[in-house]
Amino acid sequence: MIKRLAVLVLLLTQSFLMFAQDVDKSSTNSTPEIRKPARDFVMIKFGYNNWLNKPDSVSLKGFGYTFSAAVCYDFPIAKSNFSFAAGLGINSNIVYTNSQILKLADTGAYSSQVRFLPDTAGYKRFKFVTTYLYAPFELRYFGNNLNRNRGFKAAVGLEVGTLLGAHTKGVRSVNGITVKDKVDTKDFVTSWNFAATARIGWGHFSVFGSYNLTNVFKTDNGPAVTPYSMGIALTGL
Repeated sequence: MIKRLAVLVLLLTQSFLMFAQDVDKSSTNSTPEIRKPARDFVMIKFGYNNWLNKPDSVSLKGFGYTFSAAVCYDFPIAKSNFSFAAGLGINSNIVYTNSQILKLADTGAYSSQVRFLPDTAGYKRFKFVTTYLYAPFELRYFGNNLNRNRGFKAAVGLEVGTLLGAHTKGVRSVNGITVKDKVDTKDFVTSWNFAATARIGWGHFSVFGSYNLTNVFKTDNGPAVTPYSMGIALTGL
């Protein structure tokens, strides 16, 4: 009799444990883990940079590049997969001339114009650099709304920048000694920059494209060249 009761208690205990496990699994499956959405605070971009609408007098070569780093804040739009983001960052754009120098300063008759002249000094490389403090604005879409660091993501936006600095830098050799010639001036460069942007990717990594709505140089101060860039973006946190 005691043995039968013991067996019955054991069977009831096992049945109860199995039932409890099933209930626990059911509740786990029906109630997904809720995570606080990542805000994509950090946005870093690196890519190829070049100019459109170059006249015959302007020749570029090599891998011109762009680099930017910004801190953004993401504002979810209701409970949808969309959000609006705004931020602040630094953006630098570099291009290399091809057997030319870029004349930014002159006391002669052309002192108010940027000129691309033949390289008579024999520079190993000659580059032009612009740096902007910029604010990115984006409309974003996240495929995974519970964890924005995973899954498909896309964004379109506008970048507004104010010029911090512009300079040319040439590297040449004189009697075996490396000489670096640098001219720093903002006089001929557009003070405000506007660019349309787009990104598409998965998780932390995206590819991006950017097209400037403004020219590099001020009107009547230089050729009406328009920058564009494309590359890789890292977002997250």
